[in-house]
Amino acid sequence: MNKLKQRWNIESNWQLFIIFLVFAITGSTSAKFAAPVTDLVGITADMGWYVYWPVRILIIFPLYQVLLVLFGWLFGEFQFFWNFEKKMLRGMRLGFLVGE
Repeated sequence: MNKLKQRWNIESNWQLFIIFLVFAITGSTSAKFAAPVTDLVGITADMGWYVYWPVRILIIFPLYQVLLVLFGWLFGEFQFFWNFEKKMLRGMRLGFLVGE
């Protein structure tokens, strides 16, 4: 845990707990929201897995990014998650989405 705290520049175990909690809530929420959104745009599992799952993943990805920063803000860790978001998008060559 100490290596992770050093890598992320985290000062306390409580802060680390909050960060893990935000990751857990964000993942669960984005997966839960993906089903109604796919239904809303008319994509159903009846269309076949080769259509349904790629579209669902494409829906989950931006939803997860937004929710991660939102929940990070709600739990008082906005700066950590904003920096994490920018680093992740730069790594995927999508840094232009956050102005980098």
